[in-house]
Amino acid sequence: MWLAVSDAAIQWMIEQFPGIGEEHDVLIPLVGECDDSWLNDVAGRHVKAENVREALETASSGPVAEGSVGGGTGMICLDFKGGIGTSSRKLSPALGGYTVGVLVMSNFGHMRDLRIAGLPIGALFETRYKHLHKRAASYGSIIAVFATDAPLSSHQLGRISKRVAMGIGRAGSIAAHGSGEIILAFSTANKIPRTTQKMIYHMKILLDQRLNPLYEAAIEATEEAILNSLCMAREMDGVNGNFAPALPLDEVKDIVERSALRPRPRPAVKPPPAARSTPPPEGPRVSEAPPSAARGAEGMMTVPLPKEPGTGS
Repeated sequence: MWLAVSDAAIQWMIEQFPGIGEEHDVLIPLVGECDDSWLNDVAGRHVKAENVREALETASSGPVAEGSVGGGTGMICLDFKGGIGTSSRKLSPALGGYTVGVLVMSNFGHMRDLRIAGLPIGALFETRYKHLHKRAASYGSIIAVFATDAPLSSHQLGRISKRVAMGIGRAGSIAAHGSGEIILAFSTANKIPRTTQKMIYHMKILLDQRLNPLYEAAIEATEEAILNSLCMAREMDGVNGNFAPALPLDEVKDIVERSALRPRPRPAVKPPPAARSTPPPEGPRVSEAPPSAARGAEGMMTVPLPKEPGTGS
């Protein structure tokens, strides 16, 4: 399948840009795939060149279709029907104002491991669906694509990819043996010329100390994208009589709402003890103590101590 897609993509690009190979650079397509053999007849080799051409010619900007669409048609996620899912985050201006987007094709895991909002949703449904014939092993996988306009180096994008994996784990993946997780991360901030007469290229790179908000955004958006793929998919009958149920959304919503954290009542405030005439002296509390000259409050920079009055420079 991947070879057919690669060949068809190259042929389409050559038609669009006849100078490829001479005027333009060579082509190296990147083709990813997930195992959908539980629902699809994979030996049928159903993906043809015309399917690839149609996908390229109809590609457009705007909202991304989710659920059982495109490559997500035969996906199963945590024993429920999975597929394509997307999510994004926009950092505040104080944190750089960068945008983070994640697209997933979810196809992994067992029902018992599904977690939504930290709740063991899958374990609650496992008894109901125990009669269904399921995949015996976690030979599924997930493809996740992380995109951002934050100026990141390749090393930083690698670190971001590890946080994407943490988001996959939040939804219930254990990255089982035989499951081929693929995570691709890229940034659009710097455009590197393929050919130039210059000797040096200048890049903008975000300081490592400013990566935490992007880490958080990557984890949250990945988890949400997987959940969106589940919520938008519908039940499906597949090859060999196999069946993938859809996530029962109404019941999930009810469970999450009933389990929502509610403010706890405050304990009764005891009256203060009688004031002493001469209270014993106390040292400064930790929160009031100034940071030392060797280490700042966050441990990332030195903070000079205030000078005593009357001392010289």
